[in-house]
Parts: sequence; C-alpha cells; structure tokens
Amino acid sequence: MDRNLSASAVSEQLGAFAATLRWEDIPPQVRTRARHLILDAVGCALAAGRFEFAARSLEAIAELAGKGDSAVIGQRLRLPLRDAVLANGILAHGLDYDDTHSEGIVHLTVSAFPTVLAVAADQDLKVEDLLGAYVVALEAGARLGAVAKGAFHQVGFHPTGVIGAFACALAAGRLYGLDGAQLAQAQGVALSVASGSLEFLEDGAWTKRLHPGWAGVGGIVAAALARRGFKAPRAPYEGRFGLYAAYLGSRSEGCDLSRATARLGEVWETMNVALKPFPACHFAHAFADAAIGLRRAGVDPAQVERITALVPEPIVKTVCEPAAAKRRPANDYDAKFSLPYVIAASLARGRFGLAELEDSALKNQEILDLAARVDYAIDPDSTFPRHYCGEVVVRMTDGRELRQREAVNRGAADRPLSNGDIVDKFMHNATYAVSSQRPHQVKEAILGMEEGAPARALADVLGER
Repeated sequence: MDRNLSASAVSEQLGAFAATLRWEDIPPQVRTRARHLILDAVGCALAAGRFEFAARSLEAIAELAGKGDSAVIGQRLRLPLRDAVLANGILAHGLDYDDTHSEGIVHLTVSAFPTVLAVAADQDLKVEDLLGAYVVALEAGARLGAVAKGAFHQVGFHPTGVIGAFACALAAGRLYGLDGAQLAQAQGVALSVASGSLEFLEDGAWTKRLHPGWAGVGGIVAAALARRGFKAPRAPYEGRFGLYAAYLGSRSEGCDLSRATARLGEVWETMNVALKPFPACHFAHAFADAAIGLRRAGVDPAQVERITALVPEPIVKTVCEPAAAKRRPANDYDAKFSLPYVIAASLARGRFGLAELEDSALKNQEILDLAARVDYAIDPDSTFPRHYCGEVVVRMTDGRELRQREAVNRGAADRPLSNGDIVDKFMHNATYAVSSQRPHQVKEAILGMEEGAPARALADVLGER
C-alpha cells in the first residue's frame, strides 16, 4: 500500500467532503437514486419482521435499552437512539436482500440509513439533511471499501461492519454539525470500534445480521466523542496500525489508498450501488440467474449428472467452502451463502425467492440431491469485483454439456435495476409482511416527501404508531 501521503490525509479529505458538501451540489439523479436505495432497504426491513431472528433481536435489545423515542421500522416499539439504530440495521440486513457496492464489496445503506434516520429525527433536522448525510456515507464507504480490493473477506472480516463504522461516523458527524477537523477525529475514533467477523459462514450463525447496526452505533459514538474534543489517532487509514495494515496484515500491500478519495464530488458512487434481485449473498446472484436460464431453456433437473460452477477465486471462501456444509445448509441463513444450494434450488424451481429459504425447501430432497452434484472451478475469465460474474455448466446423463454465463450480474451498475424495478421489489417485500395500505404510505413517505419536511415525520411513518 502506498503510504506516501501526509499523516491523516485521507481522514482530512473525507472529513472536509462530509462537512462542506451542499445539498444542491448533489446531482438530481443521485438524490433520486438515494431515495430508491433507501426504499429498497426499508422493504427488506419490513419483510424481515416476519422472521424469528427479528423477534428475538428486538426482544433482547428492548430488554437492555428501556424506553426511548426513536422509531423501529415496521414496529410499534420505540427505543433510545443507538438501540434503534442497532435494531433497524438488523432488520434491514437480516434477509441479506439489501444493496451492495460491488467494488467495495460492502453493504452501505443498512448501516447508513438507520444512522441518519435516528440522528436527523433526534436533532429535528429536515429530510434533505438526512439524505445529504446518507449520500456522504455511501460516497465515503464505497471508496474506503474499494481500497482493499476484496481483501477483508480473505482474512475473515466483514467489510460492512468494518467500513460501515467510518461511513456512519461521517454521516452522524455531519448531522451533528461537526467541522472537517472534528470529522477527521471521528474517523480516528471509529478505528477502535470497527468490527465484523465472517465466522458465521461456518455454521449459518446470525451474527452477520448484527454488523451494520453495530457499525451505526459505533459511528454515532465516534461522532459524539469527536464533537466534544475527544482525541483520536490522526492517521486511521494510512497509519502503521491503521485500518488496512492492522486488519489486512501483509495483504495491505496490495491496497490502493488513493481510491479512498478518488474524484470525490465528481464521480457519484451512489449510482454504482448494486441492487439484489435475489435474497442471497450477492456473490451467488449470477449463478442463480444462470441456473434459472438453463431451466427455462429446457434442462430437466432429473437428467442432470453433474454441475460445475465457474467462480471468481475471491468468493470461494464465502460461498463454496466448506464444501460438505455448503451442499446441505443447516438453516436459511446458511443457504444464502451456499452456492450449491442456490444453484440447485434455482435449477429445480426456476426461481429463487424467500420461499426457497423456507424449511420445506431446505429439506426438499430434489434440491438437496442436485446440490450434492455441484462442484466448482476457478473462472479464468472473471471480472470480479467489477462484476459478480458466474457460469453454470451442466453435464446431462445423455452426455450433453450445457452452459450459461452471466458476465454481468443483474442489478450491478453495468446492468442496473431501474427505479421502477426497485419499487416493484419494495412492494413485493412490504406486502409480504404488512397490510395492503401500509406499503403505499411508506413508499410515498420516502419517494414523495418534499424538501423542507421534518425528518421526524419520515421516522414516524416508518415506525408504526
């Protein structure tokens, strides 16, 4: 990693950007896309309310937190500010159906939006203040993730939890009125609270769901401390024990630190955030579409002898290993990170949605038999992480070999879901969980709320009264 930058140069540049970006500086198409990204995350949070992990999480948080005034999406529950951020992060990320910045390999909305929703409402700010801080978090977080070139996953860290703390520190600090120097300090504090382990991949544990909300909590704490003059390290990114050196070790030599501030305010990474058409790890999406395409082309699952997935090498640890466990996922969350299961279910049913994560699907013998026949090989033509590409090769019992490649995953910046597609996805997710009128009310609140409206009004709509 090139460290030929003055001490704390990156945190100072990001801090200055967060402090000085004006609402009118954000292009109209970015503002519109930001609202739609938020709508997508809220739909995911509403749908999540039906699942066991949501009930258990909310019970635990409420028991610890006591009474508060901050809204929880789709719930009558009100919590103290930081506890609401934690709860909303768990809900929005819990189905793993939320957006991803492909190059940074980081889920940003699910930490940034809970943070700005709670802080903007608490500070009696306007909806454009909320949205401006949200865009700051996405622009900074995407770049900070891109610096690592996928290395966080290779050493066992989940960048959503790690990078999210810095992005949320900037967003919360902006809403608290911090200047550039204070925002640089907030990032220094965030260095000591950023976290997120990938150990959940071993057994389908729920801990990944915790990461974005915890990042938001850490970011808020970092901003609050910096606001009161708390002294923090001056070089949280490029320092000897800074983010990349400490978390990545020798892999930090491959990082490109210039990416952290590249063309801030000129290129809008918000427009490069990928949306998910499937409720599974983004790395598996191209393979789901490929398997669905093969089924539609006439492949009979009963006549399949062997399936080979051509995968980008960096995703192997996440969705291909350990091989035996991936072929028989222990639960729905395990299945989201199982390439054999996603391919098998998509081929067997010609689709992959929330129904394919229910217990009946996880125990379906046809799907499990197909998953047992899935192997992988490294894709020599991968363009990862620019695209989460994938190819499925099926050998039939009659000796034929059929294949389908998805060179660009659907939903990526180069093959985006339209804003209309996002609305459709939101309505599907929201009506999965709430009454028929609520989705329209929520959609109008997010997409139609005028500038100058209080952020608290949005929070009140999202949290049931």
